[in-house]
Amino acid sequence: MTEPSIEAHLPLTPLSIHVLLSLVDEERHGYGIMKEIEQLTEGRGMTATGPVYLAAQRLLESGLIAESAKRPDPEFDDQRRKYYKLTELGRLVAVAEIERMASLVGVAFEKKLVEGKISISSH
Repeated sequence: MTEPSIEAHLPLTPLSIHVLLSLVDEERHGYGIMKEIEQLTEGRGMTATGPVYLAAQRLLESGLIAESAKRPDPEFDDQRRKYYKLTELGRLVAVAEIERMASLVGVAFEKKLVEGKISISSH
């Protein structure tokens, strides 16, 4: 059973789960998050700058992501860029959301809404 603090964040919007997924393996700035979403969705999840930054701001305010002081290359990096990292709460919420979505996919198969096998590509 998940903690109430985790469940209070569910369900996530598609953009929010994409932002969290983009931060699982490394810290990124806003444009880096957008490029990662584009790659993760094979171009189907392209989004404008504004919504990504608004989603990041909401995730920041809710404690699912945090600003990072770390800079990949301090000498050449634009100091105005804000880098974000996934918090432990953000990781737990992302896991809970993926589990919730997987359960829904399972129901869709049980009800024969979709048949066959789902192809899971690795990125």
